[in-house]
Amino acid sequence: METCRKVGRVPLFPGEGVFAEASRLRSFNMATLNLKNIVKTYPGATEPTVHDFNLDIADKEFIVLVGPSGCGKSTTLRMIAGLEEITGGELYIGDTLMNNVEPKDRDIAMVFQSYALYPHMTVYDNMAFALKLRHMSKEDIDKRVRWAAEILDITSYLDRKPRALSGGQRQRVAIGRAIVREPKVFLMDEPLSNLDAKLRNAMRAEIIKLRQRVDTTFIYVTHDQTEAMTLGDRIVIMKDGWVMQIGTPQEVFEHPANMFVAGFIGMPQMNFFKAELVRDAEGFHVECNGAKMALSARLQKALAEKDYESRSIVLGCRPEHMVMKKAADESTMVATVDVSEMMGSEIHLHLSCHEQDVVVRIPTTELEESQRGGLTFGTEINISFPQDLVHMFDPETEANLL
Repeated sequence: METCRKVGRVPLFPGEGVFAEASRLRSFNMATLNLKNIVKTYPGATEPTVHDFNLDIADKEFIVLVGPSGCGKSTTLRMIAGLEEITGGELYIGDTLMNNVEPKDRDIAMVFQSYALYPHMTVYDNMAFALKLRHMSKEDIDKRVRWAAEILDITSYLDRKPRALSGGQRQRVAIGRAIVREPKVFLMDEPLSNLDAKLRNAMRAEIIKLRQRVDTTFIYVTHDQTEAMTLGDRIVIMKDGWVMQIGTPQEVFEHPANMFVAGFIGMPQMNFFKAELVRDAEGFHVECNGAKMALSARLQKALAEKDYESRSIVLGCRPEHMVMKKAADESTMVATVDVSEMMGSEIHLHLSCHEQDVVVRIPTTELEESQRGGLTFGTEINISFPQDLVHMFDPETEANLL
């Protein structure tokens, strides 16, 4: 009955409760996935849509595939589902090679962007449909449907038709229809993209709760970096069919592998500057737009270990890490305010700095009272970089030097 206590529910009938029964069923659903050198090339295409995709997914891990439109993330998900043929490479679920296994035999459930509910059926019948095809008993079907409805808080809608539901409620039904099948793997293809911003935030929280209650393997596709950062145990960032980086949300934010990842993760995106890394008798420093910036001991050590010499670099710094100084010194650059956005607890400044657009996020608590409502167009300010919160990239390969 542990699951009943965990989610604060009371069994609906004597003996094992709905949640305990579901928990018992889930305990047999162990699923690791291994994608080895996966390639997808469509007929007539000159280039693959997905190139040499490699990923090992642990049992009960929540993996998010994220990237701009056309990067190959949904195609990868559809290959896992069996809805797209794998051109090259191997897909394993557990120890079983799945390349030629039919979708219905893969023990997965997929939630689509478009809900795909049967309009003539009630919510209950939509959720029960796949179980009826398996010829399960009415009692077992009822247990699973009501268990899923309780988790998703849609019990009161079981007798309604989809047209009587809001977008968020329809999406809950679509998720519920997947849950009742007790699959080894959940696949979700941009399930929140049709919802408005407020509802999307609420549903994102619901998916986090769902993951805690339905302890299985999730693979989630989105183009929204906020969803990726808040949902994923690990994030797979893709561009043009290639994997750019795989890591935890903290890893990809703090240690981006290249300029694409650095610019894609974070809002507003990272600022990039042409700069020079200089090595002298005292160690390393950076020169950028007339400013001379010291580096922290950590960065000094990392650069020395890789034995870098003086060279051109691209310097990256996130808007929230940029520093505004009251007085100019050798580490500052002069910038002019173009746009000032009041965001409540902070101000976003869009600046012109040496003919380059720069964005700086400043907490209002760090500003004088007269500036907390925003800075006027044309105001000159001094900006600089923190010694430890900068990134250095190769101008040609765009790879992170560290």
